[in-house]
Amino acid sequence: MKIMLILLRLLLASTVTLICFSTFAYGASLLASDEVQALRDIAKAMGKMDWDFSVDPCSRQSGWITPNPIKGLENAVTCDCTFNGTECHVISIVLKAQNLAGILPPDLGRFPYLQEIDLTRNYLNGSIPPEWGSTKLVNISLLGNRLMGSIPRELANITTLKSFTVEYNQLSGILPSELGNMSSIERLLLSSNYFTGELPSSFANLTTLKDFRISDNQFSGKIPNYIQNWTNLGKLVIQASGLNGPIPTGIAVLGELTDLRISDLNGSEAAFPPLNDLTKLKTLILKSCNIVGQLPTFLGDMTTLKTLDLSFNKLSGAIPERFSGLQKTDYIYLTGNLLTGPVPLWIQNKGDKIDLSYNNFTVETSGQPECQQRSVNLFASSSIRNTSGLVSCLRSIRCPKNLYNLHINCGGKEVTLDRSATYNDDTNDVGPSSFFQSSHNWAFSSTGYFLDDDRPTKTYIWKNSSRLSMNNPELYMNARLSPLSLTYYAFCLESGNYTVNLHFAEIMFTDDKTYSSLGRRIFDVYIQGERVRKDFDIVKAAGGIGKAVKQNFTAVVTNNTLEIRFYWAGKGTTGIPYRGVYGPLISAISVDPDFKPPPEDGSSGISIGAVVGIVAAGAIVILLILAILWWKGCLSQKNTTERDLRGLDLQTGKFTLRQIKAATNNFDAVNKIGEGGFGSVYKVFVK
Repeated sequence: MKIMLILLRLLLASTVTLICFSTFAYGASLLASDEVQALRDIAKAMGKMDWDFSVDPCSRQSGWITPNPIKGLENAVTCDCTFNGTECHVISIVLKAQNLAGILPPDLGRFPYLQEIDLTRNYLNGSIPPEWGSTKLVNISLLGNRLMGSIPRELANITTLKSFTVEYNQLSGILPSELGNMSSIERLLLSSNYFTGELPSSFANLTTLKDFRISDNQFSGKIPNYIQNWTNLGKLVIQASGLNGPIPTGIAVLGELTDLRISDLNGSEAAFPPLNDLTKLKTLILKSCNIVGQLPTFLGDMTTLKTLDLSFNKLSGAIPERFSGLQKTDYIYLTGNLLTGPVPLWIQNKGDKIDLSYNNFTVETSGQPECQQRSVNLFASSSIRNTSGLVSCLRSIRCPKNLYNLHINCGGKEVTLDRSATYNDDTNDVGPSSFFQSSHNWAFSSTGYFLDDDRPTKTYIWKNSSRLSMNNPELYMNARLSPLSLTYYAFCLESGNYTVNLHFAEIMFTDDKTYSSLGRRIFDVYIQGERVRKDFDIVKAAGGIGKAVKQNFTAVVTNNTLEIRFYWAGKGTTGIPYRGVYGPLISAISVDPDFKPPPEDGSSGISIGAVVGIVAAGAIVILLILAILWWKGCLSQKNTTERDLRGLDLQTGKFTLRQIKAATNNFDAVNKIGEGGFGSVYKVFVK
């Protein structure tokens, strides 16, 4: 369908260009004056400031068209000048990625020949004008704006409308049943809004549909059986739409399907849908759809498949031998099922972008299962269980001692914060189905690839390019990404309760008034197999883009292992600021014990600082005691002399200085008998 639109535009452009060149060569054709004024009015409404009305809008000059635009950006007003040789009319207005911040102009009816209005990726707000129902538009694209309100029922009056795209907005309400009367509609793209209610029964009449997408909404009810009427359908995308399963069996008649994506269905368990005749499928995603039973052998006959994702269902049994026909399939994801039996030899030989993690495959008891074989992720894929609590492919790990913490700078280099904690390096840029084991006590398993990826760098680590102002910004300059599931696995931890801190900051959107700020990243968080956050939105939790937020949890470690998983359940935008921006993003992980770790190596467990403090305190206490004793006289010489003479029968008395001088003959040297520590000693005569 996209190719058809491109060809349509090229045809229009080439035809109009030839017409314009021929007519302007005579200097005769100009845009009708009432349409010139209409362009002025819609420019004012949308905030389009660079149209130059000093030249004719159909001249393809001075801002009316951008030659050689960069990818994603487009600015063009296209005219048809074949009517009467003297007058032109606007047939197409395309203003993509202009960051226009106004509202949608209500008076497009003033362009009687307008066929296309494309305002993809702007910053427009307000609602969709019901006045557009009087136009003869063929293509309406409003993807990636701030539009609110409901879809006007009047749009059903546009009998010429073939494509209607309003993905990545904030529209809400119930879909009008009148939309089922759009007799020419081929593309109806409604994903990433807030629509509610059941799909109207009138949609059974939309037999011209070729592309239908309703992911990331809040619909209710079941996937309707009437989709079997849409026999021209080439692409069907129903991911996290709010609808319940099971997948209708009538889907089997949609033989033109090349892209089928249904995921994260609510409802009861169901068998695999009968897709035997969908031989044109290139993309088949049936993720988390509560599918039970064995893998159908007919999938092995779908040799056109490029992507097969059946992850997180309840599929059991062995992988059929006929699946060897999928050796040219680029991506195969069977993660998180109950599959058993041996891993087929053709998978081991193919060794490319296949994920079998979290299953129950059998391996030889004498062998050591691997966590990764080339590009085949086999982490936790074996039925063997180890008494140590480790998954089977990590059985060879020997813990010299149990550890009590874990710090990872996810996507970034090693960093030490305030000498208190060192966050391990985590810069290994893995691929679509990967396992990585660090040199420390942790590893991770990454599942999935980014669909329709238009990102400038096709990587699983994102590097922030702007300045961050939060505390410890080095933890948030890089982040690890995942398009489906990312599991961090810690081992050698001592049993007990731990505080798990998960650090987040949104660094892929921009904090400004542009379309790049309009993305919504939503995912779930699991710790030890329990979902602790559902529909987690980093920007909402942090209070803005580029701001840090830390989520705290208590985890109980009973077998020396800790598992932290981030899972994309199909919600949030997938194309803002460009396609391929979605899924979990994690900046850092820290895990610390809620208990006091025991002493290491049989020592007293007292640090050097504590020893110094104790010695200093003891010295102070001793000095204080001595000071008190001295103050009380317990340490004086007089006290000692009195103890020595106590009990002697001595006759003592008190004498004045005058009496002493008289008795010593004024300290006559004849009476001197020696020297003491305090001076000379004299003998006296007392009568």
